[in-house]
Amino acid sequence: MTTINFGSTVSLKQAATLIMTNPKVRFLVRGEPGIGKSTMLSFIAKKLASTHNAAYMDVPNMDLGDIAMPVIDHETRTTRYYPNARFRLHEGKPVIIMLDEFTKGMEPIKNMLHPLLEVTNPRLGDVSIDEESIIFMTGNLTTDGVGDNMKAHTRNRIVEIVVSKPDDTQWLEWAINSDIDPVVMAWVRQFPHALASYTDESQADNPYIYNPKRMQTAYVSPRSLAIASNIVSQRDANGPEATIAALKGCIGESAARDMQAFIDYQDQLPSWDSILAAPKSAQVPTSAGASAVLVFGAIQKVDKQSLTPFMQYLERFDSEWQACFAINLCANATKQPMAFTNKAFADWLEQNEDLL
Repeated sequence: MTTINFGSTVSLKQAATLIMTNPKVRFLVRGEPGIGKSTMLSFIAKKLASTHNAAYMDVPNMDLGDIAMPVIDHETRTTRYYPNARFRLHEGKPVIIMLDEFTKGMEPIKNMLHPLLEVTNPRLGDVSIDEESIIFMTGNLTTDGVGDNMKAHTRNRIVEIVVSKPDDTQWLEWAINSDIDPVVMAWVRQFPHALASYTDESQADNPYIYNPKRMQTAYVSPRSLAIASNIVSQRDANGPEATIAALKGCIGESAARDMQAFIDYQDQLPSWDSILAAPKSAQVPTSAGASAVLVFGAIQKVDKQSLTPFMQYLERFDSEWQACFAINLCANATKQPMAFTNKAFADWLEQNEDLL
């Protein structure tokens, strides 16, 4: 029998599935800063692209005119509310409306958006919302200390779920399909605690993560790692000093200093051309950090022509790194078909099934 852990968190994918399969429920998705809550709209919109439009609402930055405006009806000598076009209610399809950071909005804005939360006849002003439309909200944890609040009558209309911070495995699965720089992926692979949560009491001294009890100007999160990827990918154009300064402002000094070592690994590795030209004699890195950088870089670079010689090169690595390459290559949606039709890769899978 399945054991139910009451009060547990859900992943972002689980939260998105709950939202899609329960269109008559108004979910409030709470979680730590920068963990990807806002990206759920694009995930849901992609899944429902054939039937729904998507509308993003940045609630803390909205004014009343961003929601609807009164318009005079001269025939009836009354006024009506015309919804703002950003809600896309005029386009003839059900809408996925994301009220991002709803819990930080100004009270008049929340009051005006409140009718959207009704299960029966949700509306914006006097305009009814299609019953197949999906409406959900996001916000931070109360313990994050970033100004989230909600009144009791609102809470009674919504279902609150808490999403967990993605761990290194979940984040890497996303990163491999999102063009994240191999150096950043390798760093996360070697420093998985950089994605730990401050809600875990054992992480009180973790220098990388967000912690509301400490004064911080920057910290590691899935969001800041994506920004760091842009900085690292342009390191040749900016030089080491500017790169480390930018990383410090992005992910904090501790993480920036540690990531600099992985940048150095990248610059010391054998070239891709030399590996393919002589897979059985090209230099093999000796440190874990350098191996991680090379493996994650190879996942991005490998193609139909280079996979076979790279598999010959990979055989000279410790089994841990061989498995790391195989698992993450298969997690890449565009590279997976290529891998499964490659004889060298298929032979490796057959011989190393126990590693997977």
